[in-house]
Amino acid sequence: MIELIKDIEFEPFLISFKLAGITTFILFFISLPLAWYLSQTKSKIKPFLEAITALPLVLPPSVLGFYILWALSYNSPIGIFFEENFGIKLVFNFYGLVIASCFYSLPFMVQPMQSGLESLNKNMLEASYISGKSKIQTLFRIALPNMKPSLITAIIVTFAHTVGEFGVVLMVGGSIPGETKVASVAIYEFVEIMDYTNAHIYSVIMVILSFLTLLGVYIFNGKQKKLTGLDR
Repeated sequence: MIELIKDIEFEPFLISFKLAGITTFILFFISLPLAWYLSQTKSKIKPFLEAITALPLVLPPSVLGFYILWALSYNSPIGIFFEENFGIKLVFNFYGLVIASCFYSLPFMVQPMQSGLESLNKNMLEASYISGKSKIQTLFRIALPNMKPSLITAIIVTFAHTVGEFGVVLMVGGSIPGETKVASVAIYEFVEIMDYTNAHIYSVIMVILSFLTLLGVYIFNGKQKKLTGLDR
């Protein structure tokens, strides 16, 4: 067993973690103002925006991956713009994976944040406004410190979900060793060539990491509830 572990190529896991880290970082700054707006607005377009945000949850990854691939391809306006101005090709490389992952993991960051913001005491926010604080100051000084469980859940679940992506990253990034070959794609390739030993090892590692991630979320949220007295 030790010899098998020594022979494992850990590069796909490193690429998965790198992709998840960058995606989570980007989505945090994209999702925070969006979640704040959705939690505070009474506009008629709110259901429309919520539906668009949640669309990756119900769309087949192949459909989402196909349209992202089409939008970023060499012949698309976006693909042509980046290639001509920055010399960057957005498909079958790491840049494309980051863009695709941001689309695919968006609801996993937005929805916990929105729920946390909506659960805040409205009187506390109103008091902040009355004291002269702006919406931005209220968000960062009042709202975020009082929604730590939702914030941590959003970050960790987004990271874990990105690590486990398969369909979208395979369509947009392919399987280029050292560039776009993430752990989930490596498992798929092991199964294709009937190398079930390595497929089992990679899968067990993914199961353990996923379990530990979720366990950490539940333990943290449980401690926060005890601190705030919400478990009484």
